[in-house]
Amino acid sequence: MKIQLIKIEDKRQQGKRLDHFLVNLMNLYTRSRIQTWINDGKILVNGKKCKTGYWLDIGDIIHLEIPNSNQSKNKKMLVPEDMELDIIYEDNHIIIINKPAGMVVHPGTGINKGTLVNGLLKYFDKLSNINDDNRPGIVHRLDKLTSGLLIVAKTNNAHLNLSNQFKKREVKKEYIGLTWGNWSDSSGEINKSIRRSKTDFTKSEVHNEGRISFTGYKVKKDYRHCSLVHFFPKTGRTHQIRVHSSFKGNPIFGDEKYGGGISKTKGFLPEFNKIYLDLLKNFGRHALHASKLDFIHPYSKEKINFKAPPPKEFLNLINTLDNLAYV
Repeated sequence: MKIQLIKIEDKRQQGKRLDHFLVNLMNLYTRSRIQTWINDGKILVNGKKCKTGYWLDIGDIIHLEIPNSNQSKNKKMLVPEDMELDIIYEDNHIIIINKPAGMVVHPGTGINKGTLVNGLLKYFDKLSNINDDNRPGIVHRLDKLTSGLLIVAKTNNAHLNLSNQFKKREVKKEYIGLTWGNWSDSSGEINKSIRRSKTDFTKSEVHNEGRISFTGYKVKKDYRHCSLVHFFPKTGRTHQIRVHSSFKGNPIFGDEKYGGGISKTKGFLPEFNKIYLDLLKNFGRHALHASKLDFIHPYSKEKINFKAPPPKEFLNLINTLDNLAYV
């Protein structure tokens, strides 16, 4: 256990958020881990538990009680599991994975097996460990039902470098999504702040009090009742593309949480209603795929990029929609 007291005496530190101040001070740890410690009461201000967004003031005393990695109260033994992983690229510093839909990225509440992390532990002896104990190597995430490209860090230096690139919005991401309806504009940017829903903690929502969020988009093809869209998220909020697309009135096909599920089939002629109901049932997920990543390699400092086409079931869905033009 590491215990440290820090007194705020410099006026330049006054008014800074607690988590931001500590991220700069403790650069061996990620912001998410520091926020977890604050929320767990491992970090106190003036002897009291406070929020991650607490604004520091002159005279504040920060009490740090940082557990050693093998003393984490909630740590559970992660079990390596033999599973098929689609490894796009690997070197001594990073791994690029093409995650299938249906796979959770890391263990969490009620989930401790079958995740990408369980598979990574089976195949790789070395993964970064600066996140919490359930997320070795995980730099960023994809939703369970979203397929596509993920960066995994083998070393802490690579992890910190990549996290910084994400923070500065230097990582270029592209997604392919199938949405309901035809868009009013063929391209544009959705600039709407997003926050966690106050009524359903599993959802996010557009709200003026949320965090700034940007999603660029370009319609690739219009179908009779749907559109194939390329999305370019500049920020990385929870469910960002799904929330923004739904806000525009074009929810992602199959996205029950944000209005793109069975309810969208109502109002169609019976023949179309049956077709879409069957497609939703057989597809069994929301139609969103992380197709491209573009970033600076944390060691070589060279710009690199990766591509992953949509999986077979996604392509079959698109092919069916193409054929609907003749119905």
